Amino acid sequence: MAIIHVDGQDYEVNGAQNLLQACLSLGLDIPYFCWHPAMGSVGACRQCAVRQYKDEDDDKGSLVMSCMAPAADQTRISIEDEEAKAFRASVVEWLMINHPHDCPVCEEGGHCHLQDMTVMTGHDRRRYRFRKRTRRNQELGPFIAHEMNRCITCYRCVRFYNDYAGGTDLGAFGAKDNVYFGRYAEGTLESPFAGNLTEVCPTGVFTDKSHSEQYTRKWDLQFAPSVCHQCSMGCNISPGERYGSIRRIENRYHGEVNGYFLCDRGRFGYGYVNRSDRPLLPEWRQQPDEEPTTLEVDTALARITDTLRHSQRVIGIGSPRASLESNHQLRELVGADNFSTGIEAREQACLALMDDLQRTTGLHTPTPRQIENHDAILVLGEDPVQSAGRLGLNMRQAALSRREAMGEKIGIPAWNAEALKTLGQDVYHPLHIAWPTATELDDVATRYPLAPEEIARLGFAVAHIIDPAAPVVDNLDPATRDTAQRIADDLMAAERPLVVSGGSLVSDSVLQAAGNIAQALARRARQGGLVLIRREANSTGLSLMGGQTLDWAMDELTEGRADAVVVLENDLYQRLPAQRVDQALARADIRVVLDHQRTATLARASFTLPAASFAEGDGTLVNLEGRAQRFFQVYEPGYLRPEARIHESWRWLHALAAGLRREDATDVNLDEITAACAEAHPALTGMVEAAPGAGYRIEGLRLAREPHRYSGRTAMRANLSVSEPRPPQDEDTPFAFSMEGYSGFDHPRQQVAFAWAPGWNSPQAWNKFTDEVGGHLSGGDPGIRLIHRQPGHRDYSLRIPAAATAENTLRALVLPSLFGGDETSARAEPIQQRMATPVVILCHIDAEALDVHHGDTLVLGDSPAMTVHEQDDWPTGWAGLPAGLLPGLAQGEALTLSKTTGGEP
Repeated sequence: MAIIHVDGQDYEVNGAQNLLQACLSLGLDIPYFCWHPAMGSVGACRQCAVRQYKDEDDDKGSLVMSCMAPAADQTRISIEDEEAKAFRASVVEWLMINHPHDCPVCEEGGHCHLQDMTVMTGHDRRRYRFRKRTRRNQELGPFIAHEMNRCITCYRCVRFYNDYAGGTDLGAFGAKDNVYFGRYAEGTLESPFAGNLTEVCPTGVFTDKSHSEQYTRKWDLQFAPSVCHQCSMGCNISPGERYGSIRRIENRYHGEVNGYFLCDRGRFGYGYVNRSDRPLLPEWRQQPDEEPTTLEVDTALARITDTLRHSQRVIGIGSPRASLESNHQLRELVGADNFSTGIEAREQACLALMDDLQRTTGLHTPTPRQIENHDAILVLGEDPVQSAGRLGLNMRQAALSRREAMGEKIGIPAWNAEALKTLGQDVYHPLHIAWPTATELDDVATRYPLAPEEIARLGFAVAHIIDPAAPVVDNLDPATRDTAQRIADDLMAAERPLVVSGGSLVSDSVLQAAGNIAQALARRARQGGLVLIRREANSTGLSLMGGQTLDWAMDELTEGRADAVVVLENDLYQRLPAQRVDQALARADIRVVLDHQRTATLARASFTLPAASFAEGDGTLVNLEGRAQRFFQVYEPGYLRPEARIHESWRWLHALAAGLRREDATDVNLDEITAACAEAHPALTGMVEAAPGAGYRIEGLRLAREPHRYSGRTAMRANLSVSEPRPPQDEDTPFAFSMEGYSGFDHPRQQVAFAWAPGWNSPQAWNKFTDEVGGHLSGGDPGIRLIHRQPGHRDYSLRIPAAATAENTLRALVLPSLFGGDETSARAEPIQQRMATPVVILCHIDAEALDVHHGDTLVLGDSPAMTVHEQDDWPTGWAGLPAGLLPGLAQGEALTLSKTTGGEP
């Protein structure tokens, strides 16, 4: 810690920070542009000038850039110095010489950092009277719109895109006052993190194109704290709604999970919420192939409960994309013995194994932020960017942090970004990835293109080298032995080694190998970590809750041991072969499906109940760390669409359970359902503490969902009636569907719906809600960990797969895909535009056997035509296929591929 003196006041600050960060952390306002808490300082914009004095006797001092000056002990500065203020005002003026001053039509208006800083400096007159420089904008794909005329040359975009996220197709072109930020040629930005440019850019150069089509100012959006449902990372998001549709998603700061950034699937994959074909009313079909008849709520509940009551046995199929509360209510409806998690058997076994490994290997599971402090990483059988988007960004920072370690030795502070970049060049902490094809991290990693069994054998070999007590791998070829030795040496030389694996390959052997490595490191007293990636938003939560597999449910129905089924937010055709699902559903007399999308499963339903999406309901998810987090309802769908009967699945299921007991459906709230879930499942006991309950207040006020400038409330339903009804009343959460409530930052709180503070309208307002800039929320980061490391060590696994042998069979290797690889975001139009052309990856030997060459096309059953991509180092006997292309295709399934001729197989 250090003592600094600011305008005559003494403050205790973190001496490792620069003066800008230290002052902002104190709540003192200094304008800035090029600096960013996650990316450090380069001193490019000259906006953050303050006067610094040598000592208490110095009354002249000199102007310094606070982002480039350390917060050393006894530093004396003045922010209010008149010359410093005049200099800052002049900087804004010259930065805006070529700016079009088009705030009324700019999509950044209302949450623009440039606006905030202009007001903060007092610059309010435009004196420049000459012709302004103009630019030609570029087409950058479905996510990002481009308006170069607004650029102030802060370099944030390329620093994030290239230096932080590892992108290669965005650059700065030109020199002096003629610098252009864009691609070398028009085209889609390739980085899976490109969407962060919309928040990183302090002006309106890069804006959210998906928002442009239904644009709304920030102050006219209604928000709620939410959690991304597109993978198992659990990133915190702020969805904004207007007129009953989600207009955009912004990053919600979480000091341990996502920090300032999201992946593009999480940011742009919300379109399924706004689809016009969603079920809005309960429906009834007498036959699967007939048009449904809509029902009112009471009629639907009465018919469903009557039919279920006369059933011999009801099976409940849950879902890892539904909340814990909804899954628990389904379990209560059908009984624990009749509840299935809705997860395929092999995947569920892997989930259970991952939970066990996190508890028993002796290594803790670091938070995503803590991952960035690990100095050697082994990734076993995962492509982190494709399977858990944001996690890949954390791992990239871990590799790049070698620069900070080098800088520390010669006195370069961690915030001096450009100096560290020059020092580090292409030197990284060791990052080893065992994965058969290219990854987004290959530029900072060493990759080993192996088949699943060989990945497992490599892992077991690494464990044995670290600890000879671990089992020996027989018949290990020299190349793999050398690779294992190199990886083991790096892990043992590190202070904080990290092992990353997961369920993408659905391989028990790969997970056991990762567990052996973690255990071997723990026995050598290493302060390492173990991260295990799950497939879906609530996969971890379902595995902690427990239940039978989806295969079991299909067998019960197919064999006639049950004649009714209730399916919760799950498209069974995405998980198992269509023929098997068809046979099972055909044997069920009653098929009740709750979902917010029209899926193939919903099309087979006898009764359909319209479920709430994440934007319309509340619930709890558990991420890959084991962190339970609450998501909150953004808007009430029935307020603007009175014809809709959308409710949370747990509310529908509670009503059905009451009906089966011949009781009236009483009111129930989220707190009651959450408490009941926690009480019923010991592993979920802590979920109640994931967020404050409905009674939480600040100074007697609920928390506001709307910014205080929210406008047009009295006209929101003018198309329905000129009489304004009472706003919806939320009995489930501490939030109000109103601007009337607490939205400040002076009272620390975890659940912040949107970032705003006086003078800070842009995403940089998150600085006001943290204990220190770039730190943690001042009220604590949301969520609570449910999976904890247990003392002692487990026995080493002996389940080492045999060495691969030549086979004539070609097997499916389903590769996770960020765009199109999950069930819901694949329904969003911007994501659909980013889906790659279907490709099947083959090695040369297998391509020759099929008599195909690079660029030819193949089909698999009824699949779309797939372009052949021959990869030199691809493992023999496997065909790489993108996830989502062939629903129900199992990992390792034998394939019969057919060559197409003239467009026909």
